[in-house]
Amino acid sequence: MSNGKQAKGQNEARDFRRFIEESFPVKEVGEASAYEKNIRQGHISTLHIWWARRPLAASRATAYAALTPAPKDAEEWQKKRDFIVQLSQWENSNNQSLLERARREILEANGGVPPKVLDPFSGGGSYPLEALRLGCESYANDYNPVAVLVEKATMEYPQKFGRPFEGMPDWAKPDLTPSPSPEKRGEKGKGKKKQEEQPALFDPTIGSESTDFNPLLNAVRYWGKHVLEEAYKELEEFYPSDPDGSLPVGYIWARTIPCQNPSCGKEIPLMRGFWLAKGTRNIALYPEVVKGDLKFRVVGDDYDKMPKDFNPENGTVNRAVATCLHCGAVVDGETTRKLFQDKKSGQRLIAVALIKRKTKGKIYRIATNKDIDIFHKAEQVLKQKREKLMPEWGMDPIPDEPMNTKDPNTVAGRGYGYTRWEELFNSRQKLSLITFIEKVRQIAVHQIDNQNPEFFKAVATYLAFGIDRLADFGSTLCLWNYTGGRGVKGTFARQALPMVWDYAEANPFNPEAAGWETAIEKNNDWIAHASLTSNKPVISTQSSAVSLPYEENYFDAILTDPPYYDNINYAELSDFFYVWLKRSIGFLYPELFSTPLVPKQGEIVANAIRQGGQEKATQFFDEMLKKAFQETYRVLKPNGIAVIVYAHKSTKGWEVLVDSLLDSNLVVTEAWPLDTEREGRVNSQETAALASSIYIVARKMPRNPTGFYNDVRNELQQHLDAKLHRLWEEGIGGGDFFIAAIGSAIEVFGKYAQVMDYEGNIVRADRLLEDVRSIATNYAVKQILHNGFAAEITPMARFYVLWRWNYGEALVPFDEANKLAHSCGLDLSLQFSKNGFIKKEKEFVRMLGPQGRKLDDLDDPRDMIDVMHKALLLWEKGQRSEMVKALSDRGFGKSEAFYRVAQAISETLPLESKEKKLLDGFLAGRDRVQEEVEKSESQGRLL
Repeated sequence: MSNGKQAKGQNEARDFRRFIEESFPVKEVGEASAYEKNIRQGHISTLHIWWARRPLAASRATAYAALTPAPKDAEEWQKKRDFIVQLSQWENSNNQSLLERARREILEANGGVPPKVLDPFSGGGSYPLEALRLGCESYANDYNPVAVLVEKATMEYPQKFGRPFEGMPDWAKPDLTPSPSPEKRGEKGKGKKKQEEQPALFDPTIGSESTDFNPLLNAVRYWGKHVLEEAYKELEEFYPSDPDGSLPVGYIWARTIPCQNPSCGKEIPLMRGFWLAKGTRNIALYPEVVKGDLKFRVVGDDYDKMPKDFNPENGTVNRAVATCLHCGAVVDGETTRKLFQDKKSGQRLIAVALIKRKTKGKIYRIATNKDIDIFHKAEQVLKQKREKLMPEWGMDPIPDEPMNTKDPNTVAGRGYGYTRWEELFNSRQKLSLITFIEKVRQIAVHQIDNQNPEFFKAVATYLAFGIDRLADFGSTLCLWNYTGGRGVKGTFARQALPMVWDYAEANPFNPEAAGWETAIEKNNDWIAHASLTSNKPVISTQSSAVSLPYEENYFDAILTDPPYYDNINYAELSDFFYVWLKRSIGFLYPELFSTPLVPKQGEIVANAIRQGGQEKATQFFDEMLKKAFQETYRVLKPNGIAVIVYAHKSTKGWEVLVDSLLDSNLVVTEAWPLDTEREGRVNSQETAALASSIYIVARKMPRNPTGFYNDVRNELQQHLDAKLHRLWEEGIGGGDFFIAAIGSAIEVFGKYAQVMDYEGNIVRADRLLEDVRSIATNYAVKQILHNGFAAEITPMARFYVLWRWNYGEALVPFDEANKLAHSCGLDLSLQFSKNGFIKKEKEFVRMLGPQGRKLDDLDDPRDMIDVMHKALLLWEKGQRSEMVKALSDRGFGKSEAFYRVAQAISETLPLESKEKKLLDGFLAGRDRVQEEVEKSESQGRLL
């Protein structure tokens, strides 16, 4: 392209500048997104599990900012910024006044025609839903069939059937008398079932946000109750109430192995701990050997007194190492796994948690022989029911599909002998699930044959989602939540399926939590909310993002959240739901459930197990992501805009993303970091994790020709000087600061067709990102040390300060840690030593604080950090003269830089950190220390 045409193209692109390319209320939208994750009623996340779903607040704000013009002046900028903040609030999700304004502005910006917006990796559907809410012609696409089904229930069915529609069955019309209510599930009180009046079949007042008639919501509510009644008739005997009317809500089980001590051989119940309740009430299971048998008692508040020498935190198993309560023998982890593989493990029902009307809190009792007999009867009934349903369904009603025994993301890959999905459920759980499925299938078959087929397909889908919720709260990977709440924790407490030693079995008829009634209630809340978003559905497709079923130049915008390198194996995890959905409604969606399990070969993820090693996995992900971005480029209109969200803590993940963007021809015009996470999430507690996602804005527009590396690096330095200051002022810190710097840097080198050095070598992302980290490191050290002292500290001290600021006390993958070391002029592989503070733990690196070191290992400290650690240990022991000597010998006792580094490290650590407490105590007496050092050195000079 000639320079003239190129300039013209870029001028035209500037005329189309959108608000997100000029400004974005990062902090406020981040706060709204984090707050939204606490919403439990009517939120998209309550409909069905989907991992790493984007917050609606950020998705809505991003869509609006990407589809409306940049401000003309400061006044317009402020008004629009304030409007985005207001629009992103959860309580304004269906504020029609705000939405109408947003829709009008988007329509005007697009020439009076609703813009076509696509998410090629739509997953849980946040972006397509919010584009739909803002009046766009919205499209969703995903490779995963479970995701496609979730999308249909999220933004197709509520919009089609959430209000009176053409072809609605006569019996569904609100002016007709509802059908008689079925028999209500009774409650055992005085020996007979209590009859309660059933609400009308189609109640136009249902739905907290609207009184408009909602046929879909009413139908799901009605048939949900019908399923409950029918399933209860068959399953009531397996979840009986106690004679006093108490309802079981959790059965506490422990897996077991035999003790390997030849003189013992007793059963070891594998329990991570013995708490039943902790906090407001403290209640535990107390194990004791009585006449050679292991018994349990409930002890604590309102029960037997808790023995003084008993700590319920200490269970019988930790990291597969088990301890026998009879003889004290220890079974190593490898042997424990072998016992499971050889089918020598078992399970033991230990206790039951119950609720009772007018009684606050849960009641606990030890499991009885009757409880065990009931469970064994469920095993027998399951066998009979399985044989009966197999020919009717044309498949085994129990999921006999294989699990991936090589992938460590699921328990099947952890070496415990799990090989099939059915093994994640006990017999009573399987009986319950196939009974509920049977009732849903009966409704679907009968009603779809005789009524509006598409409408009842939608109704059956929500009922199937209720079963998925029962499966989530009804597997043997569920934990008992002894700190309160609903009791049973769902299977997916994290984005994996780990081994669970003791588990909690939920009662599907618990009306308060983890049961069918709450599942249908969650469905109804979402339907009520989603029905108000639009009267037009999203157009959803199942396809790979590398081969989209759309013509060139079709979309005005693409808003997407692509896979994050190796973060989540969606296909492996969603098999958990796929195997049950295939049985409940798979016959209604043959196009989605034609394969034994979720398709995996085309999934864009770096999976070393699936792809034959880490190098091949990286190559696969790189190539596939590049093709996906090239498809994005192909289907975008000229000057079309794309927002790509990315969040990966490793530089390797970012290198792949940057190279893919560079090869796609998309031109990055802006990048914003959004902190969308809640504090204390599971994966942030031990290893380093990010809070921020980077929202990268790109265009389909002409690129600059080749940029030469030296020029680009100078441009990068100037660009980051301004950007890093702004990020610092926004409060972006730690690992998020470096990742945000990468996002900002893409704006510079992403606008060139290629970057080349003067020797003719193409410069790829790894070299460019090394420069970014170096620039960001220098800036961060200056800011952390408050300027003036950065040049006075050693590379090792610089590395230590940055580590604490960046990762705190967490474990960090070696590759990532080494890149941080390189930015400080160090090779991490040369820094490991027996007595040093940098330790390698398998593929991770840990930075020891003074509390993790010994004085004997610090006889001759030379670097600032070693001297600091020695001084802190001596200070803690009260060996003051030795501490003063150590500081004086190395010349740090009067060094302002030394104390500034100590203060900086303290400021980066949490209040509970032992290292911080030592530093703060030492620094509190800094003046006296310096005086003593001066006195010691003066005496030395006199001598």
